[in-house]
Amino acid sequence: MERTAPDTEASGGTAPSTKTSPGTAHGSKTSPGTALITGASRGLGRALAHALAPDGWNLIITARGAAELRAVAGELAGHTGTVTAVPGDVADPAHRAALADAVHGGLDLLVNNASTLGTVPLPRLADQPLDELEAAFRVNALAPLALIQALLPALRAHGGTILNISSDAAVEAYPTWGGYGATKAALEQLSNVLAAEEPDLRVYWVDPGEMRTPMLADAMPSDDLSEIPPPEVAAAALHRLIAGRPPSGRYRAAEIGAAS
Repeated sequence: MERTAPDTEASGGTAPSTKTSPGTAHGSKTSPGTALITGASRGLGRALAHALAPDGWNLIITARGAAELRAVAGELAGHTGTVTAVPGDVADPAHRAALADAVHGGLDLLVNNASTLGTVPLPRLADQPLDELEAAFRVNALAPLALIQALLPALRAHGGTILNISSDAAVEAYPTWGGYGATKAALEQLSNVLAAEEPDLRVYWVDPGEMRTPMLADAMPSDDLSEIPPPEVAAAALHRLIAGRPPSGRYRAAEIGAAS
């Protein structure tokens, strides 16, 4: 199963954005458009940004850790279209407004990847602190919906794609994963209804599978994670999903990756 540890980056509110110029490697190659990726400073978000870069996307990336985010922007510079780094917390309405302002014209892809595991160590539901669960819902379900609401006009203008990162914890009964799983189940149902309400868009909610990320290490500090695949494996599958634009719905990265 996917086990995603909390984002432990320090929150510094909404910081000024940083924009880099397009690289010369792509010459006159037509960009597939503009993509906004949350939680892009590490793990799956960073890996997906790198997977999209060779196609020439104009990337808007965001995460709470400003220094890490700008480092990723530096990695991407010269390998894709424009790169705009907008540090901040997706649960902060002011930051979401800054992200909407960073989108000029239409938006072709929104990736809601930023999330938190919530209470660590993972508690049984009988012991789940409700205030911490409420905070997790704000990050994992309400913030993605609020960002979608803010960006729907831009997405509709380009017939865009919304990719919401979920988990098998949303649909399976794993002891101690009830709180986190409930937040992802909420995100999945929001995605499901949104797909019905916005038939001209592609709306995907995807279980990326278990990934060897810093967040997983934070959640499982005593476990050997060496046999768990890196996030680049799931990112390659997501890239295939985005490029192929199959019908809206729930997908598992393992199944996308198995496709030819």
